[in-house]
Amino acid sequence: MRVLAIESSCDETGIAIYDSEKGLLSHALYSQVEMHANYGGVVPELASRDHIRKSIPLIKQVLKEGNCRSDDLDGIAYTSGPGLAGALLVGACLARSLAWSWGLPTLAVHHMEGHLLAPLLEDPAPDFPFVALLVSGGHTQLVDVKGIGQYELLGESIDDAAGEAFDKTAKMMDLPYPGGPHIARLAADGVEGRFKFPRPMTDRPGLDFSFSGLKTSARNTILKCKDETGLTDQDKADIALAFEQAAVDTMVIKCRRALEQTDRKRLVIAGGVSANKYLRHKLEELMTKKRGQVYYPRPEFCTDNGAMIAYAGCQRMKAGQKDGDEIVIHPRWPMSDLPAI
Repeated sequence: MRVLAIESSCDETGIAIYDSEKGLLSHALYSQVEMHANYGGVVPELASRDHIRKSIPLIKQVLKEGNCRSDDLDGIAYTSGPGLAGALLVGACLARSLAWSWGLPTLAVHHMEGHLLAPLLEDPAPDFPFVALLVSGGHTQLVDVKGIGQYELLGESIDDAAGEAFDKTAKMMDLPYPGGPHIARLAADGVEGRFKFPRPMTDRPGLDFSFSGLKTSARNTILKCKDETGLTDQDKADIALAFEQAAVDTMVIKCRRALEQTDRKRLVIAGGVSANKYLRHKLEELMTKKRGQVYYPRPEFCTDNGAMIAYAGCQRMKAGQKDGDEIVIHPRWPMSDLPAI
């Protein structure tokens, strides 16, 4: 089965073609980061308009690079949620229009399921079951994964997502949007131990996360530095290091608990924050101690992309799933609502 996919949930337009026998044939991504950076965050209306402008050219590019025509396709998958309503509608309406004109079925794909399954695009791919840490600008979740569609939510953030906390802390230090990569780069020049931030909710049982207190601690430290001597470049680096260490330690502690609770030996991390090198290093250390394995997608598939939607859509279409007659989007969509295959 060969599936074309459209990802348009937020500020990246991703298009890809996945073949169930040959694997990923082609993919392309256009990021709106430069446009939204002027505003310090994603502007939903601008995101929707840009998806309209970029989707068709990217589809033509991916078809050409994949050496495919419309009659070589067996279906079209698209991100139906969660995400920005206007941006989701662009992808959903485009997918359904192309499918109608080409005589193909369509399938609405869950954005977070796409992230969760993205490591299966790699070689070696993880076998089921495993624990997944989904960590991005909009989500921080721990999920026990027994198979596609067999998901048990173990814990999630009760306030800010980890990526959101990274971005907001960066903004407090006047760093460009998105702030996560800038925090990581600054942390490399930080002096360890100068500042120490809390590891929220690690002193109590459970697998939920909270990053608002960590963000507040960073804010108070930034304001104190500004009042005393002005916020220097070294101050920023030291704060970035302390923040990154606290955020990563929190996630590692929760992952360890989740693995012990489920008795799993495989851990998957996915989502934009999974590209953080320090997080990967600490989770690799954890899994080495536990004599297990950690899996993650290549950096280009950590952020939103069409390849993950193409893969997830292909697996479900192979199982016979397809859309009904209505165009439906799900700006909020629990993964527990997804059927197993």
